[in-house]
Amino acid sequence: MARITFIGAGSLGFTRGLVRDILTFPSLRDATLVLMDVNAERLGWVEKAVRRIVAEGRYPATVEVTTDRKKALKGADAVLCTILAGNVDIWKWDVLIPNKYGVSTNVGDTRGPSGIFRALRTIPVMVSICRDMEKLCPNAILLNYTNPMAMLCRAMQKTSPIQVSGLCHSVQGTAMMLAHWARVPYEEVHYVSAGINHMSWYVKFEHRGRDLYPDLRKRVLTDRQVRNEEQVRNEMFLQLGYYVTESSGHNSEYNPWFRKRKDLIKKYCTTGTGWNPGHESYILQEYERAKRHWRKWIKASLADPKPLDLKRGHEYAASIINARLGGDMFEFNGNVPNKHYIDNLPYDACVEIPVIASTKGFNAVRVGSLPPQCAALNNLTIAVEEMAVEGALTGNAEMVYHACAYDPLSSAVLSLAEIRSMVKEMFAKSRAYLPQFRRTSL
Repeated sequence: MARITFIGAGSLGFTRGLVRDILTFPSLRDATLVLMDVNAERLGWVEKAVRRIVAEGRYPATVEVTTDRKKALKGADAVLCTILAGNVDIWKWDVLIPNKYGVSTNVGDTRGPSGIFRALRTIPVMVSICRDMEKLCPNAILLNYTNPMAMLCRAMQKTSPIQVSGLCHSVQGTAMMLAHWARVPYEEVHYVSAGINHMSWYVKFEHRGRDLYPDLRKRVLTDRQVRNEEQVRNEMFLQLGYYVTESSGHNSEYNPWFRKRKDLIKKYCTTGTGWNPGHESYILQEYERAKRHWRKWIKASLADPKPLDLKRGHEYAASIINARLGGDMFEFNGNVPNKHYIDNLPYDACVEIPVIASTKGFNAVRVGSLPPQCAALNNLTIAVEEMAVEGALTGNAEMVYHACAYDPLSSAVLSLAEIRSMVKEMFAKSRAYLPQFRRTSL
């Protein structure tokens, strides 16, 4: 009987979907599902949602609920992490302070000064989860969904022997979008995606052995609706030759090309029709809306008399757990240390590449070299993230400043002195959440 633990189970959308997927596997139908969160109210609601899934599916699964992390981890076979460190009041300053300095931010949970400061708060928690796992479930795998994905996974992989991989649905989500644009069935597409999280590149995208990039280029150039759906990513594709995995709103923050002037922001970051068009402080509106309405949403969901759709979704986690515990091997795109898998990215950096899950754990697939124009952006981003992780692990505030100083967007709009002022202000707002930084004078 598998024991599967959810840390941060109060993340309602993730937990419900992952539980639904897990229970579709015959060998996991009788799993013990351990739900853990520090927020007892959210935990109570998600327990009701999970028990409804179990009841409607007539699964012989067991549900345990606790606010005690060590109790939840004891004896686990797999751990899924969907935590957020801090609260809306501190997250908003991650976005508002850079915006004040002209570093236009719309999501800020992955890269740039906003993503770096989220990493500073979250890395100590993630490392402490690994330390608990080393004692309580040393053979378990840890599947992380929390952002900033690359920095968190790098910190854990650097400091702990626990088998960790980060999972992001942008790889399969974007592949489905591109297949739709190319007018071919997604199930018949073969692709290789490699790079780093949110900045992985489809170095191969084929249908029955035929390269689909010429078709996609023509569609982007001639179809206004397609071009407008992903304005930033489509421009990157046309100019760099390869499609990147994460949405336009996110990617507009990760480079110096789209958010450094008001005219560029207006052109590329305000009228797209994809998931997040990229306008400034987009994520704060989402946070505030969720903060106000999550109780209403979950109550309405639980009260809905319509039977649940219990078909398996497209997240990787359930298939990985099934493979790890003796089911069929499963290939996914995961975040793992670069052990010569990508030749022109740094050794041991956290890369997002094809990985095969089996009873032996995670077995990454060698990709070779990325196109140089893709590797260039990845390498700059990795350098920034390596400094940020080092700063988070050692409490070195100067290293954090250096990470922000080399951030592509920050350096495109600010001087070194201006970046230092911005980082000082961000430290001042976050001081209570950063106990590892005894001194933050810059």
